[in-house]
Parts: sequence; C-alpha cells; structure tokens
Amino acid sequence: MTSLALLAAGTSCAAHAGAVSLAPAGLQAIGTIDPRFQSYNIEMVEVTGGRFWKPYPQTMRAPADKDRYSYRPPIDLGNTRLRKLAAALAPAYLRVSGTWANATFFADTESAPAAPPSGFNAVLSRAQWRGVVDFARTVDAEIVTSFAISPGSRDADGLWRPDQAQRLIDYTRSLSGHIAAAEFMNEPTLAATNGAPPGYDAKAYVRDVGIFHEWMLRAAPGTLIVGPGSVGDTASADASGLRTRDLLAGSGSGVDRFAYHHYNTISPRCGGRDEPSGALSEAWLARTDAALSTYKSLRDEFAPDKPIWLTETADAACGGNRWDKTFLDTFRYLDQLGRLAKAGVQVVTHNTLAASDYGLLDEKMFRPRPSYWGALLWHRLMGTTVLDANAVAAPDLHLYAHCHPGMRGAVSVLAINASRQEPSTLTLSHPVESYTLHATWPQDATVQLNGKTLALSADDELPRLEPRATPAGAIRLAPATITFLVFPAAANRACS
Repeated sequence: MTSLALLAAGTSCAAHAGAVSLAPAGLQAIGTIDPRFQSYNIEMVEVTGGRFWKPYPQTMRAPADKDRYSYRPPIDLGNTRLRKLAAALAPAYLRVSGTWANATFFADTESAPAAPPSGFNAVLSRAQWRGVVDFARTVDAEIVTSFAISPGSRDADGLWRPDQAQRLIDYTRSLSGHIAAAEFMNEPTLAATNGAPPGYDAKAYVRDVGIFHEWMLRAAPGTLIVGPGSVGDTASADASGLRTRDLLAGSGSGVDRFAYHHYNTISPRCGGRDEPSGALSEAWLARTDAALSTYKSLRDEFAPDKPIWLTETADAACGGNRWDKTFLDTFRYLDQLGRLAKAGVQVVTHNTLAASDYGLLDEKMFRPRPSYWGALLWHRLMGTTVLDANAVAAPDLHLYAHCHPGMRGAVSVLAINASRQEPSTLTLSHPVESYTLHATWPQDATVQLNGKTLALSADDELPRLEPRATPAGAIRLAPATITFLVFPAAANRACS
C-alpha cells in the first residue's frame, strides 16, 4: 500500500453515495465537560511498590503465566520523561487509589516501618506521598484519592476511624498540597475481596460512610466527596454481591460527585475469554453506554443532579487485555471519551497512566503507547464545549464534535471508522485540518499520524503533530482509522 492509501482523509472527486454530510457552523452546543475531563490513575500499589497485575509476555500468542501478579518497585515519579508526558495532558486529575489502597498504612514519620502493622497489607511512606504531591504540582494534576478501610483502620467495635485519613490530609497540607477529591474506599461493591473486614455488608458501609462524610466536612471542607465508586452493577435485580442501590440508600445524598467504575470486561488473568476480533464492534463499544445507563439511573434516584465522574476505566480489569497496549484499544478509548462527553459525564479517569497492559505508557521505560497519542490529540483538539454531531447515518462510523480549545469559532470532530474492511465518506462544508491515526495492523504497538510513525525524539521531545490540509467536499475515511478534523473557519457561535 502506498502512503496515500494509508491516510484516512484522502480527498475524492465526488460525494460517495450515502455519505454523511457535516456542516460545523450549525452544530448546537449540548453541554460542557470539566477542564480535567481526560484524567488518569496511578495506582497506590505503584506508589508504594508491590505485586501488581503482571504484564503479558512479549509474544501475543504466548500463554499467560499462572501467577497473576509480579512485584514492581515504586514508580519513579521524578522521572523526566514521565513528567513531560503527563504534563502534556494537563490539566488533569491524578487518582491515587485502587484495590491496594484499601489496606495501605500511611507511615506519618520520616522513617517508615519495614512491614505494615496488623490489619494492613502495605506501607505508604512520607517520601512516597511527597513524590505524589510534587508530581501533581509539576504536571498540573489535582489529586484524587481514597483511604484505608481494612481491619487496621477500625476500633474494637469494627467502626471505621479517620486517624489514618487525617494524617494523610494533614501531611499533604504541610507540603502546601491539596487533595481535590476523595472517595471513602475503592470499589465497595467488591468489599469481600477488596480489603474490608470479613462479612462487610451494605449496613456496615452506610454506617462507615456516615462517619466519613461527617469527618470530611470538618477536616477537609475544600475537598470534594466522591462516591460510591462502585463497579459491576447491572440492571438485573438479582445480581450477586453488594449492590450500589443498597449502598446508596443511606449515603447517596452526601456525595458532591457521583462516581462509578467501568471495564468492558475482565482480562484472561481473571478468566476473561474475549477475542480481539470483536474489539471494534458496536456491541463492544456500546458497553460504555450500558454501564452509564445503569449508574445514571442510580444517580438520578439517590443523588439527583450531582455531576457524574467515571473514576476508573479501561478495556479490561485485572491489568488489561492482550491488545490493550496496541492501536486496537485506541478505538475504544477515544470512542469512550466521545460517548461520555456527549452524555454529560464530567471526568473520565483512565487506568492506568503507566502500569501493566492497559497503561497509556509502558511501565518500564514510560514510552508512549498508541492510546497515549490518541489522548494527546484529544487534549489538543477537543475542547470543553460539546456539540451535537447528529445521529450517525453510516454503519461503523462514530462522530463526536467539540469546540476547539484554542481557536474561537473553530470546531473539532472526532471521526472513527470502526469497520475493518469498508471505508466511510464524509462530505464537508468547509476546509479542514485532518489528523489521521492509522496502523498497518490494528494490533500494532506503533501508530502513524498522517503516514508518519509517532515516537519521541532522541532527547525525549514530543513530535510535531502536523495536520494535513484538506479542502471542502467529500473525504474518504479508510477502514480501521481514527481521524480528528479541525474546522478553523467554522464560525460556530457556540464556540465564539
């Protein structure tokens, strides 16, 4: 194939039959998103060091090790490359939480114990938390976290005590830092396997959250209360385990932001059986909508009008699917951002920035993966005002429109052709600057922008993300490509 054939936005001479027409000047504003909409997680176990989801072997077809976990040392938050790449996505929320946070002891002394006290599984040192605060300040990220809820954080009667949380809040303040938002615990619907005391139920959660809310209002009135941070709920009334409905019955009104978690599936490490052949299907991509529908209904019932945050998400829980480090998952990632922004979700926190297979960066060298380049383009081109791109009139073509973040009146459109075989055609009313992401094979670990492979320079500088000038008229979107179209002369009133 020639380089021209690899481009998704090659100009054609005439409109294709059934082509979708796009006139950006008339697109109506349908909402706004938080300036930190596109955010990311650094798991607590990354900060402390510990056993986390073991990356898959280099060979995609090789069987996974029977051991789900491998030890990783504490992440180097002072790494220049890591900071540079995180800062390029600013502003963002940095969420430091995850399953391991539920049982992590904060050692509020300069000399941390070698082993955690009884009732905890890990130790967070002052130096490690200082690294988090300094990293967040340097890369323009606001900290979101959760607190220990394991047996070690409780009194003789099993009631949650805020001692540990208070020490973390106080130490953060002493560093002139700030915790922007806090969840009580990570994923309470999975309390049985998440570090909570044996037999922990909805009644105990409601009791503890009441203590948490009262303490937060006294100890950290400037910090948003986010919750419940549930995962795994369905519309079925007979779902097993703790249900968010029961957790919210006595606690929903106390949150400032309604939060949930969503993964399309679980990875093979935890028994998943999904195949990459389905990763571009509407059934796969629409799982984002199904999860939001479930949690939006719960929000409407128990915390009406509270903004919705998706505080943990990726393709597959338990470290990601085998293809999550490749271009194939960039389709889900960007389509998910588009769907959720259009639906009014205010923050989407990707798990993770740089750990296991679902990281935007690889965990050893912090090199960008394809989804990082997609994240960077979204950040630079898709602003906070969301426009209505109308219903898609062609199968497998997904369109999302926002005001451009840096040009008054300009409109940016994200056009995803999820078909593996068929091109799509767009008829444009104005000239555009086009940015097309493409790979020779969807499961490639590298990606091209307008035919040029994206990579850091020898001195770790980001490459220039140069658009291709494309005139008005019909353009062809090649199969399995992602294209950002910027209309500088749209003169859209909602974007002025």
